[in-house]
Amino acid sequence: MSDLFDVSKEIILITGASQGLGRQFARVLAAHGAAVVLAARQTAKLKSLEDEIRAKGGRAAAVQMDVTDMSGIAKALDAAEAALGPTTVLINNAGIAIEKLSTEQTEADWDAVINSNLKGAYFLATELARRMIARKQPGNIVNVASVLGQGVLKAVSPYAISKAGMIQGTKAMALELAGNSIRVNALAPGYIDTEMNHDFWSTPSGERLAKRIPQRRVGAESDLDGAIMLLASNASRYMTGTVVTVDGGFLLN
Repeated sequence: MSDLFDVSKEIILITGASQGLGRQFARVLAAHGAAVVLAARQTAKLKSLEDEIRAKGGRAAAVQMDVTDMSGIAKALDAAEAALGPTTVLINNAGIAIEKLSTEQTEADWDAVINSNLKGAYFLATELARRMIARKQPGNIVNVASVLGQGVLKAVSPYAISKAGMIQGTKAMALELAGNSIRVNALAPGYIDTEMNHDFWSTPSGERLAKRIPQRRVGAESDLDGAIMLLASNASRYMTGTVVTVDGGFLLN
């Protein structure tokens, strides 16, 4: 079974790796032998994570990447390849949310969320796919979507729209790239307790939201470990265009 989920030969680029889910994905994949490229805008946090992984015997390289900078995507991929070799797996995780009712969202809010969560993710995936095709290299793209790409809550409409677009983009790219031995799947997490939202879960609003989850708890970052290992490894070799939902049953409501 360990061979089935083996990632020791993979070079995995993780965007948004400086904190939250991206950092957890990097730690888990590196612990299982993958070489991980840590990509984000905040290079100081990346360096700390790089040092942590290397201290444990892992392989890691930090690369500055702003997915909203179209001209910088190719340069960041070049830097990743120079550091560890051609990327074989992309974890397309970078993203933001701006919490306001739709009637209060500005054009700048919309652009910030869509450019980061959808436009940036799409063009990073397609640039990497072009490189994989040119090398005649099989590949694997994992887009981190959200349960809010399938359901909705108030005050995060651009975020929900961006994640719905990512799910549809996953299916479209999966169809187009299957003939090139590149598979594209999405991971749709539910509500996960991270450093960014930790305090919220002890507020009345947070407690009410947690009670809506059938398992009656907010997910831990480690609750996604199994899903990311599945999608990043050859255990998912016959999966493409699939959305793997890990939400404690949230979407059943």
